[in-house]
Amino acid sequence: MRRSLAIFVSLLMVALAGAALAEFIFADSSYTPGEARLPAETPPEAEQYSERVEISISAAGDVTLGGNMRGNPRSNMYTRALEEKGGDLSYFFANVLSIFGQDDLTIVNFEGTLTNATDHKNNEYCFRAPPEHVKILPLGSIEAVAFENNHVMDFRQQGYEDTLRAFESEGIVYAADGHLGVYETKGVKIGMLAYQTFGDAYERLHEQVPRDIAAARAQGCMIVVVSYHWGEERDYAPHDRQQALGRATIDAGADLVLGHHSHRHNPIELYNGRYIVYSLGNFSFSGNTGPRDMDTFIFQQKFVVTPSAVMPGAFRIIPCSISSVTAERDLKTGVNDLAPTPFAPGGAGSQRVISAMLANGKKLPYAVGAYPTEWEPY
Repeated sequence: MRRSLAIFVSLLMVALAGAALAEFIFADSSYTPGEARLPAETPPEAEQYSERVEISISAAGDVTLGGNMRGNPRSNMYTRALEEKGGDLSYFFANVLSIFGQDDLTIVNFEGTLTNATDHKNNEYCFRAPPEHVKILPLGSIEAVAFENNHVMDFRQQGYEDTLRAFESEGIVYAADGHLGVYETKGVKIGMLAYQTFGDAYERLHEQVPRDIAAARAQGCMIVVVSYHWGEERDYAPHDRQQALGRATIDAGADLVLGHHSHRHNPIELYNGRYIVYSLGNFSFSGNTGPRDMDTFIFQQKFVVTPSAVMPGAFRIIPCSISSVTAERDLKTGVNDLAPTPFAPGGAGSQRVISAMLANGKKLPYAVGAYPTEWEPY
């Protein structure tokens, strides 16, 4: 009798432990069973945490510091804005610092150069800021950049190399085609990859990206984020090639896909338990004094990391304008002062961003059905 009772108690304890584990895993509605992502080997850093760590990532769109240097450098809007603020480099991200300062990693698309070089390409726009202005990024609590787009070579090889040195001087992690960016926080390695699709690179990337993701895993990256400079300018939704590549990237093992180039915010898909953010739009953008659409957003997601698995958690967006002037008035267009600012929660600007993303996602088979602006429990 005692032996039977002991067996019953043991089985009951096992069942309760299994139920508790299931409750932890499936409480996150975005988690797909069997889809936890693992590195090739458990990294040594995993020993620094015992059970679970929560990682929060923020992502924003095009950051273009400096003006179009093909004209009079002192006439550009970036120079004027900085002079009006007495040279205060913290000005540009002051209105989002409280958001970026609370996460574990902030990544943006850096679209321009940090150089004093003068020899430039014959592009319509050639963006340049002095190398020391790289300090704007850490002052805004931005730790990483995607640096693979159609402006990285505006000032040719010299400008490119100067920009990389500027990033390195301030500890800014950069991702580029052929360069894996790795940022470590809380004992967790986050790998970042970045590509541009110009010149019909989609076919090549379908083959290259899975190899690069596998290499990132082999280096112990527990979370892998892939950024694409893709699509067409002023498009509000991705075309078929973007969709195919984004989903293939998730299938290859990426935990998050981030997009940019269209200068417009695009909808988000939830595919196989992972998010594809097709376009983050502009952010602190000195390419236009008053774009026709100045709405944008910050994307944030949480991940739960254990020594052996990564489970995606909740996401939210923070609707913003690229300018404090338009944000304060809930306007879609107006004067661009280069200071991205959140819209008032629940206000007309915030609702406009959400409504546009829902409408533009109607033809996407995996579009999310809602855009929460607060963290939801998981």
